[in-house]
This record gives sequence, structure tokens and C-alpha cells, in this order.
Amino acid sequence: MAPPPAAGPAPQESVGGGIPPAAMERVRRLAALEQQDKSAFTSDLSVSEFLLVHKLGFDAVGYVMGTSIYHIGFQAQRWGQSMELEVLSSAMYHARSLAVERMRSEAHALGADGIVGVKLQIQRYAWQEGELEFIAQGTAIRARQPNPSYKLQDGGPFTSDLSGQDFYTLVRAGHFPRAFVFGACVYHVAHQGIRQSMKMVGRNMEMPQFTEAAYTARELAMTRMENEANRFGADGIVGVRTEVSAHIWGEHASEFLALGTGVISSPESGMPEPNLTLSLDN
Repeated sequence: MAPPPAAGPAPQESVGGGIPPAAMERVRRLAALEQQDKSAFTSDLSVSEFLLVHKLGFDAVGYVMGTSIYHIGFQAQRWGQSMELEVLSSAMYHARSLAVERMRSEAHALGADGIVGVKLQIQRYAWQEGELEFIAQGTAIRARQPNPSYKLQDGGPFTSDLSGQDFYTLVRAGHFPRAFVFGACVYHVAHQGIRQSMKMVGRNMEMPQFTEAAYTARELAMTRMENEANRFGADGIVGVRTEVSAHIWGEHASEFLALGTGVISSPESGMPEPNLTLSLDN
């Protein structure tokens, strides 16, 4: 691998939603220090993750984040009917997208090629009911040997929620991350009537309407995640997981969320496995 450059690039323009002035000022300060070779990078990678990412030829350039405080609206629910709450699904997806794009904007301003270890979280405050903060965060990295193919079509950094160890394994095997992808579905599960509830007393039995509702909601979330991966040109999605959260809607409305990292085959990123050599010398 070639040695790291003596000076980093100047801050670049945003690739997604704009970031607040205070955040941009921090990014500009870090970039200026890096140009003077006086910057101390920040990273939420563990020691093992950091060393493996560095071994692949990438340097950590900074801990980056994006946030969006979003007011979640209201949608009427039918007591006895399972149904998607499309207004709420759209709000949950859009709020996360804003946070992720602002995180990418910070990384792009630092001249990063990608972000690893992306984490999403939701924070509730006491300011007003129905307001949630959506946060995306991770470590921005830059290749010591520049390669334009690492970045996405908009010129901004790739994103991945893979750990440093998984990123290392993936790249060594000849694959490369494109984008952290997700799909959301807020679904109302119908209430049971008194007669249905009475039939269950003292019996072990499946609850078909609940099963069908949860199955449908997960399928919608998974399909939307897959469609997002297709838009980024990914060959597949690794590290897929699903989460269910009630958030602020009560016990019969839940968000079903599917997440993962879209990847492509990239033979040029593969590295040969080391061969074990035994010496015959005494």
C-alpha cells in the first residue's frame, strides 16, 4: 500500500441534505487541521476494528453523524382491521433518510470514501408528544490508494453497518459495500372481539389475524429494503436483520424495520489468502 498523503482534501459540498452550520464548522476545522497534519481523527471503531480497517488500506478520518428531529403525524386506525399506516411509514423512512444523508454529507466534507459501522437510533424528548430524534452515526474512512469506484454515483461516500471485522472479511473475499439500506412499515394490528377472546380462554392456539398482520408488515419492510438495494445497484444484501418497535402509537401499532448492507462483487478488492510455508531447514 502507498503511504498516506501528507495533507487531506478541503471540505467538499454536501451530497445529500444540508448539515447545520455548527456541524459544518466542526468539519471545516478538522479538515484544516488535517491539511496541517495536526489533526487527531475520531472514531467509534474498537481497537480490533480500527486495525483491520487500516490493514485493508483505509484510514479513519472522523466520527460522523446526522440527525433529524421529526414530528410524527397522526393517521386514523380501524379498531377491527389490520392495515398499514402509510403516513407513518413514510414519516419514519423519511426521517431516517435525512439523518443518513446528513451523516454522508459530513463524511463527504471530510473527503471520505465511505462510512463503516453505521448505527441508527431513535431518541425521545419531553418537548412535545410525537417528536422523535433520528440519529445516524459511524466512522468515515478514506483509502490510502484512491479509487473512484469506492464512492457512489453522486460522488459521495458508501455506507455500511458492517463491523470493522465484517468489512475486512467482505473486502478480502472480493466484495464491497455500496449502501446501508432499510425499509420501514408501520402497521396496525386489529383488535380481537370479545367472542374471539373468549374462545382462547384456557387453550393453546395460534392467533391467525396477528400472525398474518406481523407477516405482512415484515414482508413490506423487507421488500422496500430490497428495492432500495436495487436502486444502488447492489448484487445482494448482507447482515439483514428485522426489528419491531412500538414507539409512540400504542400497543396495536408497531414499526417493522428491515436493515442491512447492500454489496457488490468487486474482484479488484479481493486479497489473496496467505500461504502457510513450512521450512525444511533444521
